[in-house]
Amino acid sequence: MTEPCSTGIGGDMFCLYYDAATGQVSALNGSGRSGAKYTLETVRASLGIPPGAVGQIPMSSVHAVTVPGAAAGWVDTVERFGSGKLSMAQILAPAIELGEKGFPVSELTAYFWQRSETQIRSASPNFAEMLKADPSAPSGVRAPRAGDIIKLPHLARTFRTLAAEGKPGFYTGRIAEELIVAVQSLGGHLTLADLAHHLETGSEPTAPISLTFQAQGLTAATALKIHEHPPNGQGIVALMALGILQELEATHKIPTFAPHEHNTAAYLHAIIEALRIAFADASWFVTDPAHSPVPPSALLAKPYLAARAALFSPSSASPILRHGSPALSASDTVYFATADSAGNAVSFINSNYGGFGTCIVPRGCGFTLQNRGAGFALAAQHPNVLAPRKRPYHTIIPGLATNAADGSLHSVFGVMGGYMQPQGHVQVLLGQVVGGLNPQQALDAPRVCIGAGMPREAGGDEAFDRTVYVEEGMPEEAVEGLRALGHTVVVVAGQGRALFGRGQIVRFSVDEVEGTGVWSAGSDMRGDGAAYPV
Repeated sequence: MTEPCSTGIGGDMFCLYYDAATGQVSALNGSGRSGAKYTLETVRASLGIPPGAVGQIPMSSVHAVTVPGAAAGWVDTVERFGSGKLSMAQILAPAIELGEKGFPVSELTAYFWQRSETQIRSASPNFAEMLKADPSAPSGVRAPRAGDIIKLPHLARTFRTLAAEGKPGFYTGRIAEELIVAVQSLGGHLTLADLAHHLETGSEPTAPISLTFQAQGLTAATALKIHEHPPNGQGIVALMALGILQELEATHKIPTFAPHEHNTAAYLHAIIEALRIAFADASWFVTDPAHSPVPPSALLAKPYLAARAALFSPSSASPILRHGSPALSASDTVYFATADSAGNAVSFINSNYGGFGTCIVPRGCGFTLQNRGAGFALAAQHPNVLAPRKRPYHTIIPGLATNAADGSLHSVFGVMGGYMQPQGHVQVLLGQVVGGLNPQQALDAPRVCIGAGMPREAGGDEAFDRTVYVEEGMPEEAVEGLRALGHTVVVVAGQGRALFGRGQIVRFSVDEVEGTGVWSAGSDMRGDGAAYPV
């Protein structure tokens, strides 16, 4: 409701849940699929891509709209993990009140809202529903400014329908019909049958993927088990990078970093190169698991990670990397981390993908439709190629860590921001493990981001962005050290620092003398959120 420039009911969600009573970690995939008519040939023809050309689905295209999974995901999360404590009506009531009575717009949200105003106006005829009424503005509406009060009554009505009718209220009836009218009027191919299919199938309970992390000076007693949501999310990138770092340390290609070496050139070089190797695989292998030629276990297998770690050079930046060939066995955003007094915890993420997504607004519904379909490849030989009722590569990933020795909760965490997300997971986790930082310090520490995105396997070498973006505040000697290793480095300041994402951490520890559990938390200084005890 209050940050539609990043997330919304027209997008998708994923979550990880820690059950304190059992010590079990569960996952829920709340992402939607392409429509039944979304064949490669149909969409390439609709986009006017000639035979032989690679092509891609533009972020603003109606063909980037996939079935929104968030509405079903919210309901399924509450029903599966909520233990009947709260109803959807109770959960959505504060948001509905804000939409109807109005709320003040925060600084960052206003900045991104204003930046998207032109696209909102041009995407669909219902643009006024996402803008602030102002008689002096063109068409009587404009993007809100920081501190403005804005009302979103159409979105509040959509939330009321979901609260009262559950999933059928979104995937059938008025909302579904207006959604399909909006898409088809712009030449899209989604149908009411596609929405009904998602209502029938719902969100998908999945088994988390994990990696035991004992590198960087950890002992068996202090090792962590890092849990991520499996593909079609990109959490496997973080696990592969951490696994590669372990292999590099075990083979003495990198040192066991001490706290004072956090964010040094050698430390950052190891992280950058491990992430590059992991992304090279993800750009090819991460897709809808029902269509994947490789299970996650093959990519996380120790022999495969050791082989990929062999690509690392401690003295120079890597050349352009390609995906490996693992052995097969007989796999903009809003995030929150929350925990309760019983020790249960949730790592939850929800996104439109790029800002307001496509900016297409179904009439009278008050939300924009996501552009997740832009994550599909349009090359027939690619595992992530567009196909009917298929989930695309997803950037949004929740993170969760347990103590490997006994399975107790260590933390729930996440970092928003497209392809920055696994990079952020690695950096805020290592900030705590290597740097000895508390959650807030780990989030405040300056970060690096490779490529501002991810290589497009089918796009040729020119599609690979080799830049290492470094956040203002990184030590100058680290910046110059990376340049000396052959990295192309750009230091990013001001509003451009949104590139490095925004994260939250909720962490649990035990005072060994008192035997008392202690919660600590942090919220990213780059965002408008806060760590808040209830």
